[in-house]
Parts: sequence; structure tokens; C-alpha cells
Amino acid sequence: MSGHYGATEFVISNTLSSIPYLGLISIIPGAIAYYLTGLQRGIDHFIYFAAVLWACTMLVEGLMMIVAAVVPDFLLGIITGSGVQGVLMLNAGFFRLPSDLPKPVWKYPTYFISYHKYATQGLYKNELLGLVFEDIGGGGLTISGEYILKNYLQVELSYSKWVDLAILVAMIIIYRVLFLVIIKISEIVKPRMLHFLCASKV
Repeated sequence: MSGHYGATEFVISNTLSSIPYLGLISIIPGAIAYYLTGLQRGIDHFIYFAAVLWACTMLVEGLMMIVAAVVPDFLLGIITGSGVQGVLMLNAGFFRLPSDLPKPVWKYPTYFISYHKYATQGLYKNELLGLVFEDIGGGGLTISGEYILKNYLQVELSYSKWVDLAILVAMIIIYRVLFLVIIKISEIVKPRMLHFLCASKV
């Protein structure tokens, strides 16, 4: 607003300044939650877990910034942002399996644009791929983690968990670019609207 720097500089600096802080709050609480819940040991599994947490926090921040740029009122912004998050979360294939989601709107496109989908499926793959579970009944049968992912959780196994993470990173960039576009448009539209309102009052 003071004119010392533009919207592009603001978005870039805001993004770069939040990366280390959000990374820190993903690693420290993530380490507590990860090892207390008994997830797969191995530093590579934990790094992936923390990276997904970081990507999700970046996406939440980006989404709320977009909402804040569009919605003029603070309280309405919180309500709108929470509503958007809820819709994306409910249609990510976690609460209802992908095949159970109604096709129009809820699966196409909501399921595919929900970042929760890629985060959840990536974490499922991170935890279950490579594991083999023994039959509880003692019949000597085993079931693989891949079988559980494919048949019970309906996870897409045509690509790896790293592709899921790459999609999340791409969504971070898209959200920030969208935020910048909205700010640029508001810089053009708001003065014209004020001018129009002042002219109509005269």
C-alpha cells in the first residue's frame, strides 16, 4: 500500500519467508506424531511424511490467502476458507472411498483438485508399500500392503508416492500464482470501482 514494492515482490517474499518456518513446524511435531504412532521406521519414510506435512501447510496458507484476497470481511473469510477446506477434505477419498463419491461435482472435479487426495494417497503408499501382513487366524496366509492399497483403500498405484508429492508442490505454485493474479486484478478493479461510486454520488 505504501508503494515501496509491488504485488509480485510481496508474493515472492511472503512465500520464501514462510517456507523455513512451516518446514520447522512440520518436522518437530511431525517427529513426535510419527514415532509415537509406530509408523514405518526409516529416515526416508519420515522425510516423506514431513515433506507432505510441509506441502499441506503451504497449501492451506496459500488457499487462505486467496480467500482473504477475494473476501473483504475477516470473519466471512474464515468461514469461506473453512468451508472450502471442508469440501475438499470430505471429497478426497478418505471419508468415502473414491468409487462411492457421486460422479458429478464431488468426484469430477472436486476429488481430483483436492490436495488432500494426493497427501492421503502419498502417505498410504509411504506406510503400506513393501509391508506383508500375516493372517490373524494362523492359516499361514499373508496379505501385502499393495493388495490393501489397491482393493481396500482404492489408492492409485500407477504412479509413486513421489509423484503425489510433486503434484502437491505444483499445487503450491499454482495457488501462489492464482493469489498474485487476484491481487493484480484487484489493483486494477478497486480504483475503478471507487471512481465509479464517487461519480455516481456526485
